[in-house]
Amino acid sequence: MAQDNSSRVTEFILLGLSDTRELQLLFFMFFFLAYIMVLLGNLLIIVTVRTDPKLSSPMYFLLCNLSFIDICYTSITAPRVLVALLSGHKAIAFEGCMAQLFFLHFVGSSEMFLLTVMAFDCYTAICRPLHYTAIMARRACWALVAACWAGGFIHSFVQTVLMLQLPFCGPNTIHSYFCDVPPVIHLACADTTLTEWLMASNSGLISLGCFLVLVASYALILAKVRARVSQGNWKALSTCASHVMAITLLFVPCIFTYLRPAGTLPTSKYVSVIYTILSPMMNPLIYTLRSSEVKESMWRLWRHCRTF
Repeated sequence: MAQDNSSRVTEFILLGLSDTRELQLLFFMFFFLAYIMVLLGNLLIIVTVRTDPKLSSPMYFLLCNLSFIDICYTSITAPRVLVALLSGHKAIAFEGCMAQLFFLHFVGSSEMFLLTVMAFDCYTAICRPLHYTAIMARRACWALVAACWAGGFIHSFVQTVLMLQLPFCGPNTIHSYFCDVPPVIHLACADTTLTEWLMASNSGLISLGCFLVLVASYALILAKVRARVSQGNWKALSTCASHVMAITLLFVPCIFTYLRPAGTLPTSKYVSVIYTILSPMMNPLIYTLRSSEVKESMWRLWRHCRTF
C-alpha cells in the first residue's frame, strides 16, 4: 500500500525504563555511574596495554580492541539516555533512530565476532602451543580484527536496509530507551512477518552461532586441560574462565532478545540493560581481576604517573 509522505513518521518517542520521576532519577544515577566506569575502566586497559611492552601478546592486543569496542558500544546509547532522563526530552528523529540502530548492530556484532576470535586465540594457546606464535602473528591478528569489523558492518547494513524498506505512518512510541529492531519493527504499518524472520535469521542466528562456536571451543579447551595438566595450562584456563563470564553477559540476553519474533515483552527493555551497559562495565573488572600481568602493569603505570 502506498504511503502519503505527510503521514510518514518523522520522529519516535523513547518511553525509557519508567515514567516515575523517582525511578528516573535512580536510573540516571545508575547509567551515569555505569558509563563512567565503562569509560575509565576500558580506557585504563587500553593505556596499560599500549604502554607496557610486556603486554604485547595477541591476547592483550585483542583485549585492547575489545575495550575500544565496549567504549563505542556504550556510547551509542548511554549519552542519549542520560540526557532524556535528566531533561525529559524523549523524542528522537527518524534518521537518528535508524543511525542509532545501525551503529548499535555494527559495533555489537563486531564484539561478538571479536569474542569468537578471542576464544580461538585461547584454544590455540592451549591446544596448539607450538604453533601459537605462527598462527597468531601480529599481521594475522590485525586481519582477524578487520574481519570482525567487516562482518559487523555487513550484518548491520542488511538490518538497516530491511528496516528502511518498511513504512512507518502510525504509532511512534518505542517501549525502550534506545532504537533497536524488535521494538521499532513492531511500529511498521505493514505485514512484517517475512522481515521479522529475515532479521531473526540475521541477528538471532549470528548470536546463537557465535555462542555455539564459543561453547565448542571452551569444551575442547577443558578436554585438553584435563588430559594434560600443567601450570601454564591452568594459567591459560583461568584466562578462558574470564572469557566465559564475558560471553555469558553478552550472548545470553542477546539470544533472548533477537532469536524470537519481534514484540513488546515488558522484560525486553530491562534485559537489554545487561548487554548494553552491564557487559561493557563488567568486562574491565573480569579481565583485570583474573590477570596478574594486567594488574601488575597497572600498578607500574600508577607508580610511574605518581612520579610526575
